[in-house]
Amino acid sequence: MSGHVSGMSVRSLALHRRSPTACVSDDLTETAQQAYLERFSWVDGHADTWSPLRDADTLAVVVTALGALVHESGATLVVGIEARGFLLGPAVARAASLGFVAVRKGDGLFAGASLEMVSAPDYRGIQQRLRLRSGDVREGDFVVLVDDWIETGSQAEAARSLVERAGGHWAGCVVIIDEADDRVRKRVGPVRALASGDLLP
Repeated sequence: MSGHVSGMSVRSLALHRRSPTACVSDDLTETAQQAYLERFSWVDGHADTWSPLRDADTLAVVVTALGALVHESGATLVVGIEARGFLLGPAVARAASLGFVAVRKGDGLFAGASLEMVSAPDYRGIQQRLRLRSGDVREGDFVVLVDDWIETGSQAEAARSLVERAGGHWAGCVVIIDEADDRVRKRVGPVRALASGDLLP
């Protein structure tokens, strides 16, 4: 990629500051989408979601575009699920000038009391035990989940349950790639994304 799309550089778009009430610009979304998809590939039949983020300009514009989608959701707090949500969530929260809350899997160290939920099986048939620390989400928080991909929505749905049990309100999901169907959207929506799954190479 040359670093320019439609006369606009990836870096200039990545550094573009947006107001909380602004709608996501087509230029920003399309530039982030193109930059990511140009570097996306399949490895041994699995999606390589990591390699596109190795490029600094692509990482910057993807984070900025996701931050704009978070603004559009009206969220006041970002939540991310281990592990990819830990990579993207804090960066996107910072781009949106919001705080970040972690949802851990399994038995990893997580000091303090926590709420727990076992997810429905994911696309591999695996269930995950998710934990949200008590008090990290509070009454009145409007919480959006940030991740790289959504398909079955099993973990997003479990995260929603944890957020609502903690007294928060659900603002949906912001992701890079959206492969969710209408049934998933009813459980975890709205879903805002940089690209739909049918655009993958």
